[in-house]
Amino acid sequence: MRRVTIRDVAAEAGVSIGTASKALNGQGKLRAETRERVAEAAQRLGFAPNTLAQALLAGRSFTVGLITTDSFGRFSIPVMLGAEDALGTGQVSVFMCDTRDDPEREKRYVEMLAARRVDGLIVTGRRIEPRPPVSAGPGIPVVYAMTQPLGEDGPAVLPDDEGGGRAAAEHLLGGGRRRIGHIAGPERFLCARKRAAGFGDALAAADLKPHGGVRYGEWSERWGREAARQLLADHPDTDAIFCGSDQIARGVADTLREAGRTIPGDVALVGFDNWEPMALGAQPPLTSIDMCLEEVGREAAGLLLGAIAEEPAHGTRTVPSRLVVRQSGR
Repeated sequence: MRRVTIRDVAAEAGVSIGTASKALNGQGKLRAETRERVAEAAQRLGFAPNTLAQALLAGRSFTVGLITTDSFGRFSIPVMLGAEDALGTGQVSVFMCDTRDDPEREKRYVEMLAARRVDGLIVTGRRIEPRPPVSAGPGIPVVYAMTQPLGEDGPAVLPDDEGGGRAAAEHLLGGGRRRIGHIAGPERFLCARKRAAGFGDALAAADLKPHGGVRYGEWSERWGREAARQLLADHPDTDAIFCGSDQIARGVADTLREAGRTIPGDVALVGFDNWEPMALGAQPPLTSIDMCLEEVGREAAGLLLGAIAEEPAHGTRTVPSRLVVRQSGR
């Protein structure tokens, strides 16, 4: 079957080829009636625009680079999926490049993407800590997702770690828990401190404090087991534990079972990340805070599309976290 061309659309709409092209590409000063007539003709004929030709007309490549330092993909893949959802509606392709936390490798990737004339860059990682800013040269805007530029007000989209900690505490308080411990990740991580801060604020609003204080450690099941043993030894009346990650929560659950404590009967348990293989594989399935990373990616892609259209944004935005209730936190 012969491919429908712009010539066919022009003939169907009763306009010149140039007018049809301008109407479909949003160019020129045409009457709304003309644009509508051309669009309807294109739809009737099933016309699929030539992406390369559109790119040449618009001075764009319709490609975006995604630079990540997250070799495991735990955080960058959901961000990328969300970005692709938002960019796909505009028929924009994504090149994903993993720098493996190597500044030289990152520099080479940025140069390569600039040489390919990408329309913009999304920079993401596995930490929200500020990082050295990325520059791909004039005309190539950069948006940050799950990280932020150091010393700049460039557009960045972060999950709401503080709000997530607050939501975990409010959920446990709403279930009647009052002696709630917090086993966190490493204190040097900004997200660990933010989660603890939100958690502490919610308890303070109820005239409470973290039961046994905030216990900072590692992002590991081993630390969860060890910290839970310490907490139960120091405060055997603990009736709930908020964990800084799902991995930590899995370790905590092991110790609670060994100690003969039922979950959630004796001790309710809430994790963070909502990493489904981890949360659903827990016994019992884990109540967890979802950072909504796909939404982080969608929002970052939206900001990038705005910057490409010469409507740049500045500063940091946060995407609300979401509590996912399963058996451990009921």
